[in-house]
Formats: sequence, structure tokens, C-alpha cells
Amino acid sequence: MEVILLERVAKLGQMGELVRVKDGFARNFLLPRGKALRATADNREKFEHMKADLEARNLKAKEEASKVAEKITGRNVVVLRQASETGQLFGSVSVRDILASFESDGVMISRSQVMLDAPIKTIGKHKIAIAVHPEVEVSVSVTVARSADEAERINRGEDISSRKEDQDAAAEALAAAGEFFDPEAHHDEAQDGEAASE
Repeated sequence: MEVILLERVAKLGQMGELVRVKDGFARNFLLPRGKALRATADNREKFEHMKADLEARNLKAKEEASKVAEKITGRNVVVLRQASETGQLFGSVSVRDILASFESDGVMISRSQVMLDAPIKTIGKHKIAIAVHPEVEVSVSVTVARSADEAERINRGEDISSRKEDQDAAAEALAAAGEFFDPEAHHDEAQDGEAASE
């Protein structure tokens, strides 16, 4: 189906362009949300009359979106979740959780603006894009942690994937292995054995 875009649509085109899309995409997404019109002769004429008004509305919406973008660009929100020792979450962090974190900070964004391909399932710092307007996209960070203290450590750049006790135990094991396989220590024991036999 051919449609006339009434606003910029990502990966499709700019306002006023005539594009061919699948019928289902047009019927289920573009037409009901007012993002496009069917490309009929009447609608083309209608679009020409609406064009100046649409451009003015788009410019105003873009200016408002730019103000919101300035408020949230580079922002870091923290989401606390239970997780295993390996950092795997018991559950996941979805768009709804990210929206709730922004709302608690006093920033209102809609579900469709958050560009999250798949739910977050691990502890750490994750970059997410937010499209506050079809032409304005910003990047924010979402820190997923088990506690506020752990979130601070993640934001400082610490590696929390292994615990302190595990690191100490690994260091002790390496030291013990070094003593056990030390060639000089083995050589001294062999000389002691030869001296005892003589």
C-alpha cells in the first residue's frame, strides 16, 4: 500500500514522502496513529493544504522535545532487583520499570519512546535510546543492581561480577599453587632425600 507520511517515521521516511509499505503495517500502525494517509488523489490534495500546518506543528513539537531531551540526556536511573551471585536477574527489567524510574525523578515519557529491544536480564550499566520526538533521540543509562551501594559501585566503574571473598580465595589458591610447583623447592627436597640415604 502506498501512503503519504504525515511525520518522520524512523527507517521509513520524512514528512510528505510517498512510500510503499506492507498493508498490515499501514492498517495497524501508520493510519490509526495518524502518521500517514492513504496515497489517493483526494488525500494528496488534502495533504498539500495541510502541509504548512503540519510543518508548524512538527516544529513546535520538536522544540518541546528538545527541552525534554536536554533534561534527560546522559541521565542515569537506578533499578534495584534481586539477582544471583553471577549477576543474572531473577526476572528482568522492562520498559515499564524504566518508565517508573523516570517518573520517580519527575520526568514523564511514554512507553513508545523507550527503545528497548529486549528486557534487561543482567546486573550492570546498560545504555538505552529514548526517542522523545521522531527527529530527537537521546541516550540514557540504566544501572541495574541488587542494592543502592552496589549501584554506586557499578557507576564508579567497579567490577562487581565477582565478590571480594572469591577474589581473596583465588589469590590464596594461586599463592599455594605457586609454592607447590616451585622448581627450587622441589629441588631442595630431592637433595634432602639423597643426603638421608647416604
